[in-house]
Amino acid sequence: MARELIERKCILDGAVKPVSDLLRFVEINNALLPDFNKKLPGKGMYVTNNRLSLQKAIDKKLFHKVSRHCLKIEDNFIQTVENIIKQKALDSLNLARKSGVLISGFEKLKEAIKKNKVDFIIQASDAGNDGKEKMVLLAKNIEIFNLFSIDELDRALKKENTVHVAVLKSQMAAVVYNNLKKYQNFIS
Repeated sequence: MARELIERKCILDGAVKPVSDLLRFVEINNALLPDFNKKLPGKGMYVTNNRLSLQKAIDKKLFHKVSRHCLKIEDNFIQTVENIIKQKALDSLNLARKSGVLISGFEKLKEAIKKNKVDFIIQASDAGNDGKEKMVLLAKNIEIFNLFSIDELDRALKKENTVHVAVLKSQMAAVVYNNLKKYQNFIS
């Protein structure tokens, strides 16, 4: 059964895009709230998933225009949005760990790559250059994300000194990948 592609219009540029490329917000009690799980009531207002688009939409008061109200938008709203997206990405890594499809450590990754089991790799942004270079050579055509520090990975995965992790090919890999891409797109 083919999945229906759901699209919405970005309030900033008017482009119709898949909802996976957009951030959803709703108005509740005259306040603008992020609704990335699409569970809050109300008409969704969509903005392309990146920090700059969200900033422009706020600066141009587009949320006010669409809702036809003067909405309360917290001063640290964009940082809050980034934190939510980042936490969702880290939580999905932990779910992958609990599901048994996340492996860590250079040697384990090396073996899994040789056996063509790795879907993608997450490498600590503050990893040493020598380790990063070795991983790039080893990974060849496997996508590598450099989004989180060692500390952030350690906290999310309840491990110590987490430098390299990989998500194995599985159904769970798509969920993790989408959350990592969403965060990567927001901050880039």
